[in-house]
Amino acid sequence: MLNVEIVDDDLQELILDGTNAGKYKKIARDRKFVKKLTEIYRLMTSVEHVSQLKMYSFLHYEQLRYSSLSSVRIFNNRVERLLFEETESGFKITLIELNEDHYGNKK
Repeated sequence: MLNVEIVDDDLQELILDGTNAGKYKKIARDRKFVKKLTEIYRLMTSVEHVSQLKMYSFLHYEQLRYSSLSSVRIFNNRVERLLFEETESGFKITLIELNEDHYGNKK
């Protein structure tokens, strides 16, 4: 089991409690999204090694090329991704990326 640390207090409140009055206020209103985010957090805490995330194809796990961060998709058909730093003891979750034009998904 890996150690998962959530760096941002607003993000920690969203993942663990399902509520937030800070910068994730809009996301906190989407109950399906918050439920899925919590499920992914539990999955991340249950794996023995970071490489095991690749076994779960729905996560679309990837190490970002120009950054020291990695990412997983939170919800299929949505652009939000959970960004985290891989450490020897586990993960440091940093933020939810809300990039609306990720992978050419232009609006």
